[in-house]
Amino acid sequence: MFKEFKKFIMRGNVIDLAVGVIIGGAFQKIVTSLVNDLIMPLVGLITGGVNFNDRFAILRLPEAGLPEGVTVDAITTLAQAKEYGVTTFNYGSFITTVLDFLIMAVVIFLMVKAINTINDMTAKKPAPEAPAAPTTKKCPYCLSEVPIEATKCAHCTSELEK
Repeated sequence: MFKEFKKFIMRGNVIDLAVGVIIGGAFQKIVTSLVNDLIMPLVGLITGGVNFNDRFAILRLPEAGLPEGVTVDAITTLAQAKEYGVTTFNYGSFITTVLDFLIMAVVIFLMVKAINTINDMTAKKPAPEAPAAPTTKKCPYCLSEVPIEATKCAHCTSELEK
């Protein structure tokens, strides 16, 4: 059983997969930092600082009711709603998650495109293949194509030069 496990673990595709997962985790940190630290602040400026995470709709108030002096209109953040036990429909969190995904997808696409462009520029281009030697020639009398080794034209029976 140990030999089989060793054979399995040492296969190339298992090692490649492990390396891919590790590199993918590191790459994810780079992309997350790019999105959170560079792109999202710009999005915040464009949207006027709107925090979509605090967008929600109240579905139901707790059965015990709200604490004394707290009204439904006073609940303006998701943290307050959770504190008071209010059931909410958190559409803002969903919008934020979708925006994060779309931005990350665009960033990853652009990074992969740039890497592919760099790889294409640095890749060695294969030398052009030499044209194949001709295998036929034209008969000077009837202009038919005949094998290059022929001494007589098969069409007009003329003698051909070598």
